[in-house]
Amino acid sequence: MRRILAPVIASVLVLAGCGGGGAAEEASGPTVDTKFGAVELPADPQKVVALGWGDAETALALGVQPVGASDWVEFGGKGVGPWAEDLYDEAPEIIATMEPDYEAIAALEPDVILDTNSSGEKKRYDRLSEIAPTVGVPEGGDNYLTTMDQQVELVSQALGKDDDGKKLLDDLDKTYADAREAHPEFKDKSVTVAAKTSEGWGAYVEESGRVQVMEQLGFKQSETIAGMKAEGFSVPISEENLDQLDADLLLTFPIYIEDKEVTEDAAYKRIPAVEGGHDFVLTKDNDDIRKAFSLNSILSAQYTAEKLPDLIADKVK
Repeated sequence: MRRILAPVIASVLVLAGCGGGGAAEEASGPTVDTKFGAVELPADPQKVVALGWGDAETALALGVQPVGASDWVEFGGKGVGPWAEDLYDEAPEIIATMEPDYEAIAALEPDVILDTNSSGEKKRYDRLSEIAPTVGVPEGGDNYLTTMDQQVELVSQALGKDDDGKKLLDDLDKTYADAREAHPEFKDKSVTVAAKTSEGWGAYVEESGRVQVMEQLGFKQSETIAGMKAEGFSVPISEENLDQLDADLLLTFPIYIEDKEVTEDAAYKRIPAVEGGHDFVLTKDNDDIRKAFSLNSILSAQYTAEKLPDLIADKVK
């Protein structure tokens, strides 16, 4: 089972023009198709900046250490999970996520910029492309909806490591298959993956990585959530309608709030799945798995596929 397959200021332009990229620019490399057209890339890039959600870990999995990277789920340190830290010899320059520092990126003189899982905004893409050849989102990958398969394929093509990328996906498929075999009770059980933030409740849509992880484990998306109108990668759920989150398994993320704002929420406790003991809240006690699940890179997905099934096995109806 396969998974369902973003004018720089003058000073930046000066930096980008002063040796930006080096020798790798001289050799013709692959051409990669993206939402913004075909991108011609240098062969064997030596300096890679990885900005998209999960791009850094994808490059690391392919044996390439980014010189600059964004830390989307706030690991700190090298900006990657504990399953990937040892793959760096030297920590990268950490670049802001939503509003990257273009001058700092240009100062790294990258040969290639990876931004395969991001907002997909043309303004962001154009500014990055003036610094170095940029691999943006695929067609349909807007608003952080690039699938893991698409990300691995784009990054592996960009780095000239197509075969390695295919092997990574095959290895992950095998891990998921092993998990499904070990947990037949997951097969076709409905799941809702929900989140609560300071702004309220929401549930993730099927196109989001979080739901795709659960489908790989054998679950199916809640029909209630599947029938609702999405806003980006989630659907809003009002406090008075929290029963809409009900499913055979309810998996919940507290995001930038205290865990007790979920676990002690009276309306949450009244959801049938919660009353029946069929919910699992990814609290700070499970921070590594929570961040791995959220990032859903090729490396963190391996970690999730190995660790999550045993955590939720006794919660499934």
